[in-house]
Amino acid sequence: MNTSRLQRLEQLYFAARSRPIEERAPFLAETCGSDDALRREVESLLEAPSSTEGIFGPPALAVAARLISNPASSVLSAPASKRNDSSRNRFGVDDGSAAVTVARAAQPSPMLPIQALLRRRLLILSVAFASIAGIATAIFFWTRLFPALRQGTAVRPEVWAGLALYTVLVVITAVFARILWSPRRISLRSLRRIEMVGFAMVAVSEVSRIVAAWRAGEIFRYVTADALGLTLLASRFSLIWFAVIVAYGTFIPNTWRRCATVVGALAATPIITAVISNSIFGGLNSRLFAPYLFEIATWMLYASALAIYGSHRIDVLRKEALEARKLGQYQLKRLLGIGGMGEVYLAEHLLLRRPCAIKLIRTDRAGDAASLLRFEREVQVTATLTHPNTVQVYDYGHTDDGTFYYVMEFLPGLTLEQLVQRHGPVPASRAIHVLCQICGALGEAHAAGLIHRDIKPSNIIVCERGGLSDVAKLLDFGIVRSPGLVPDDAQATLESAIVGTPGFMSPEQASGTDAVDARSDIYSLGGVAYFLVTGVPPFVRGTLGELLEAHVRRAVTPPERIQPNLPRDLQATILRCLSKNPDDRYASAAALHDAFENCESARA
Repeated sequence: MNTSRLQRLEQLYFAARSRPIEERAPFLAETCGSDDALRREVESLLEAPSSTEGIFGPPALAVAARLISNPASSVLSAPASKRNDSSRNRFGVDDGSAAVTVARAAQPSPMLPIQALLRRRLLILSVAFASIAGIATAIFFWTRLFPALRQGTAVRPEVWAGLALYTVLVVITAVFARILWSPRRISLRSLRRIEMVGFAMVAVSEVSRIVAAWRAGEIFRYVTADALGLTLLASRFSLIWFAVIVAYGTFIPNTWRRCATVVGALAATPIITAVISNSIFGGLNSRLFAPYLFEIATWMLYASALAIYGSHRIDVLRKEALEARKLGQYQLKRLLGIGGMGEVYLAEHLLLRRPCAIKLIRTDRAGDAASLLRFEREVQVTATLTHPNTVQVYDYGHTDDGTFYYVMEFLPGLTLEQLVQRHGPVPASRAIHVLCQICGALGEAHAAGLIHRDIKPSNIIVCERGGLSDVAKLLDFGIVRSPGLVPDDAQATLESAIVGTPGFMSPEQASGTDAVDARSDIYSLGGVAYFLVTGVPPFVRGTLGELLEAHVRRAVTPPERIQPNLPRDLQATILRCLSKNPDDRYASAAALHDAFENCESARA
């Protein structure tokens, strides 16, 4: 295939893939004309999209991004609706945008679904085992050790050994529970080790209990001439093993082969223990011991069958669920956040194995046409921006059921809100470094006629990219305003509602006026700068009305009253950004960038 033919095939493939399924055939028939071979090649790629990576390679994603920004091939609609601020996180801000690219710093790489599931299950089992072992330890102490201590008689060594074993079991399971509860990332291999050690400890405790009972001759109370005694004896030593084996098979995510291996080892342990104990300590002759072993083996066979079948069915259902969570060439991993417009998932490209963030419209909003238009518009706007400090869009599309989604870079890091909450106010030089980057991102947006209108600490993330630390990324252009994108009648209707985040809203936005331009974003960025260097927003009020009134009429407290060592030139720059009159602020993001660069701390 020659180069021009390949390029043509690549362009048609992504152009067709961007359209709903029912529109693809008419589109290809019209575009390909009489070239039926080309049409069939594109159709075959659409039926098996994973094969395109081998043909086009990773740059195909860049082609998709270019197609988004190409009005000639875009199917995105123009009108937009207002931001729904009903979904708020515990800090009172919309959580949907920040969750797009934010992961905990303690988890720098995405967690596999089976890894997350195994961790949750092990945590539950650890808490359960620790609780049961604690109760068993208390009962053992009260019934076996306390009477001897009260009477002043000697305590047999096996009693002390039993108490020590129960105590160790409590401590180990409690430590496992604490490790699994902690926010730090645990590899799948480490989780499997915890799994093995935990179940091995339970097995050791049960083996010790059986050996102690055999050694003490407690089995004789169950031995009678009929089969009932043997059944009771087998039941006593089998019930806990039965529960442990079934719990392992149905609760721990596994393949059936791995489950069969572990379950087989667990099932064989009580049988082997009985043979060794009876040969060492005696108690049952061959006429009674054979039926006893048969009873034990029957219990273990039932338990193993249930465990292996349950593990197999659960594994099949889990894989079917994962298959259902695919969007094109992307596999959804876990939910990152829910905002007023959409849900954000951590995902992974099936072939490139690259983590990414996918935003899709919320299920309960799917029937809202205005929300869908706004959702598509957010993609269209964001995809036109290429500044390195703006979150990058990789891909977009529709699922078979019509759900719209788009794919963005996944940025493990902290929002400025999280950064300040965890570590306090940021030094002046670091704040300037971050703010200058955001000025660059805003400069590109403003040059394209786009006003962000929701600049806030939770919409700016700092992360490490390409070996560089403190790389700032501006998120969420979902309520961006561009007169060229929204018809006048629709804009007039939508502007009746207040949009943005009250804590960092410009006076123009707070008063509900239509006169919102680039200087409104300058004010909001000044509020972010104030928050960075002081640790608090420009205004803190008890009610929303009081907060909006403060933005419109009240003077902000000078930052030096909160941070006395703040450089005067940086404070002056921040206060000019927070001027009530837009004419008194910096006229552009570029001017603000130069002002930050001219601060003495910028050279620190």
